[in-house]
Amino acid sequence: MSLPVQTRQNWVLEGTNYSIRRQCRLAGISRNSVYYKPITESEENLQLMRLIDEQYLNRPYYGSPRMTDWLREKGHAVNRKRVARLMRLMGLQAITPGPHTSKPMAGHKVYPYLLRGVDITHPNQVWSTDITYIPMRHGFLYLTAVIDWFSRYVLSWELSNTMDCQFCIVALERAMDRDVEPEIFNTDQGSQFTSNEFTQVLQSREIAISMDGKGRALDNVFIERLWWTVKYEEIYPKEYLDGESLFNGLDKYFRYYNEERKHSKLDKQTPAEVYFDVN
Repeated sequence: MSLPVQTRQNWVLEGTNYSIRRQCRLAGISRNSVYYKPITESEENLQLMRLIDEQYLNRPYYGSPRMTDWLREKGHAVNRKRVARLMRLMGLQAITPGPHTSKPMAGHKVYPYLLRGVDITHPNQVWSTDITYIPMRHGFLYLTAVIDWFSRYVLSWELSNTMDCQFCIVALERAMDRDVEPEIFNTDQGSQFTSNEFTQVLQSREIAISMDGKGRALDNVFIERLWWTVKYEEIYPKEYLDGESLFNGLDKYFRYYNEERKHSKLDKQTPAEVYFDVN
């Protein structure tokens, strides 16, 4: 999904083939000053999006018709067209397949799901990534992260105000900066992850590519749980004002998540202890 040009700063060149990263370099400014500028909507729409986000975390099978009904029950005068637009902007769709299920971009290859019935037994066996909507007090950004399935260790993360593949590639490359890579890399079938630019990073390293089946949120369950945890423990309670404060808050939170927060599923160890085998 490509966001409208007006969601980026005005100097970004329309109609060029340059990535925002390249345009920033040519303009001699920081990429973060562009990527961390929140996308704005009306205050009413931001309130609706916050409600949609929270309900979707708990009811990921809600598409726009059921979400519209739920919002109306809460006293909000909305129609399905408006809710559908907001959900598209947030990158949300119901996990149950149907006639409106989104498809990968034409010409993008979809890879089979490789992990059904596979035992996850060690770090760096499987990594995965996803994108989620992050509400702020006066706007929103998108967050992507790369996570190790075995340890739940967050290897890298990035913020952006556009859902193109570039910030996903930055996160992927940062995760492999330590010359460590997975045997299998799993994503959903979103256009960011089926793009040639993204898959070529994996293919160049001979990493097996796995993609969730349509309507199967549980195929990438570990990162879905991460989103729930991050939002309820960090994002919702704090209502960050701007992109810089959000970045700093997430930086502290992911350090806490990796190095201090003990997981019941990890025998009360932290992700860092399991990932690095520190006992």
